[in-house]
Amino acid sequence: QVQLVESGGGLVQPGGSLRLSCVASGTIFAMNAMGWFRQAPGKEREFVAAINWRGSSTDYADSVKGRFTISRDNAKNTVYLQMNSLKPEDTAVYYCGQTRSPWTIATRIAHAYAYWGQGTQVTVSS
Repeated sequence: QVQLVESGGGLVQPGGSLRLSCVASGTIFAMNAMGWFRQAPGKEREFVAAINWRGSSTDYADSVKGRFTISRDNAKNTVYLQMNSLKPEDTAVYYCGQTRSPWTIATRIAHAYAYWGQGTQVTVSS
């Protein structure tokens, strides 16, 4: 059974940084693309960043491009989201997801993801 566990969230001041991690188990991690999505109160879940199965291609939402970096370590079954220059509007619960099919591109399409973690809260506030 696939399990994804996020960590690294917390409270940070505007302009600060956080690094989220997502560890996968029960899966051949290196075969699947991974993504980060977020959901703020009262809003729908939205795409943040994605990375293909071997880490050679990435995609970012316009709102985070240049500030966030997604990466993966297939030897550790872990995907990361480095978040810099954080803004109050980045406040949300952040979820990592793994695609349903192997060998996929970095995709921002939510229904391409079959497995999700429980989420980690990120709050940006002074």
